[in-house]
Amino acid sequence: MNKFIPLIFFVVLAVFLYIGLGLDSRKLPSPLIGKKFPSQVVEDFNTGETYNVQDTLIGNISLVNVWASWCVTCRAEHEMLNKIAKTDTLNMIGINYKDTKKDAYRYLDILSNPYDNIIFDQSGKLGLELGVYATPETFIVDQYGFIKYKRIGEMTQKIWQEEVLPIVNNLNNS
Repeated sequence: MNKFIPLIFFVVLAVFLYIGLGLDSRKLPSPLIGKKFPSQVVEDFNTGETYNVQDTLIGNISLVNVWASWCVTCRAEHEMLNKIAKTDTLNMIGINYKDTKKDAYRYLDILSNPYDNIIFDQSGKLGLELGVYATPETFIVDQYGFIKYKRIGEMTQKIWQEEVLPIVNNLNNS
């Protein structure tokens, strides 16, 4: 019996690894879904003025996108964000995360600016409150300030059409 213990241990470990490796990390459930967006005083990217982030969320259905100029995947999704912004269906808020203003301005000059407001989160304090661990991350926030959706990774046309737009349409109809 003792000679089978290592074999049993190996089989159990292999099963856990197989299951764990098969999970999509972008579909991790967020504990923030259904909760209020963090109320925090933030810095406006363009003016440097401070305000409570809730002031830009209440009354609007918002897409909040965490991005940085150093993020390769952010560059890949930026064209999609520009397309979404042109539909004028959402309040587009960008959170420039752990970046420099100089690099971020250059990034927006090259790729254009889809955002209605940009929060400068150089220290990552707001990102920490949101549980950001990779950029880009995108949130849909209802007109009452509650988080309804979170996406880790690139926003593609398919994800927009199949996952996000139905949520936005449902919020617009309620």
